[in-house]
Amino acid sequence: MRLTIHHKSPIPETYRAARVSSMFNVEGDADFRFELDADLGARPWQIGLIIGPSGSGKSSLGRALFGRGADAAPKWPGNAAVIDAIAPDSEMDQVTGALAAVGLGSVPSWLRPWRHLSNGEQFRANLARLLCERPALAVVDEFTSTIDRQVARIGAAALSKAWRRGTGQFVGITCHDDVAKWLQPDWVIDTRSAELKWRRLRRPPSIAMDIHKTDGSYWPLFEPHHYLKANRPIAADYYVGFVNAEPVAHVCFSPRPGLSEAKACRIVIMPEWQGLGLGLRFVSEVAALWRRGQNRYDRPMPTLVNTSHPGLIASFRKHPHWHQVSASLYGGKAKIDCNRIMTRMAGHLRALQGFRYIEGC
Repeated sequence: MRLTIHHKSPIPETYRAARVSSMFNVEGDADFRFELDADLGARPWQIGLIIGPSGSGKSSLGRALFGRGADAAPKWPGNAAVIDAIAPDSEMDQVTGALAAVGLGSVPSWLRPWRHLSNGEQFRANLARLLCERPALAVVDEFTSTIDRQVARIGAAALSKAWRRGTGQFVGITCHDDVAKWLQPDWVIDTRSAELKWRRLRRPPSIAMDIHKTDGSYWPLFEPHHYLKANRPIAADYYVGFVNAEPVAHVCFSPRPGLSEAKACRIVIMPEWQGLGLGLRFVSEVAALWRRGQNRYDRPMPTLVNTSHPGLIASFRKHPHWHQVSASLYGGKAKIDCNRIMTRMAGHLRALQGFRYIEGC
């Protein structure tokens, strides 16, 4: 299919326009022309990418291929929290799952209006909305163009993984070609060469993480991103995961009475690294060390994790080395008194779910 884009721009009959056209030898007109051979119906696809520098016709091409309304930015209610604004008629687990899937796992951010989020958080919130609303075709212009490149790459990979679990087609339009290997699109159109290339899916780039035992001094760096406000555990060993010397993951392990098992808590992945499953792999690796007795007690111990974070719960349930062992309503002694719990928890009970690392058992 031959696609031709022609934006007519006759040179105005003004002094400045005439002078500029004369200085730079522009004759006839300043029209924009673009031609492309592209048959997107030749193969089934889910994700596409249009890349090229500014002014090369990316947006015009997107409108020509997919219609003028396809790239409309989502409108967010001014004061509604993100958790309320996304798919209000859907189950809350679907919304929290979508937020976690695209790497917006910071619970305080869920409670803020979209306009109060950072650029990176707004980007991920928009992706979560797409996953929940799941249109037959979603075209996002300026995809990743206004955010930090680290957030862009990780966010693209998170979206790709989550989008391919369902149906529908997604197209990103961007001037940054660094996201291509992370998004892993089925096809790429480069407006510089006016060429459509079909691609075979490959794994996104690997991420190497170095895990170090620390003294807890890194916790203040991670604490603002933890979903609960709580004191540091007593007698804990702290572990931090580094990517290229940058601290990106945190967990602490403490033994339970009698050294029967270890309890893992304070699991945090820095926001710009969320969405790729790094947290669970990181915690599982430390749990494997404790299971083999590689701890300060030189004693093999299984690991227990209790959490109420919906994203973590979903991840632990899917992992073959973690087994769910409990599910209860949080409240300590107060859980016996329902009225006291309802007052204490603002009318809501928090489901606390436990998982034990069972590899090698």
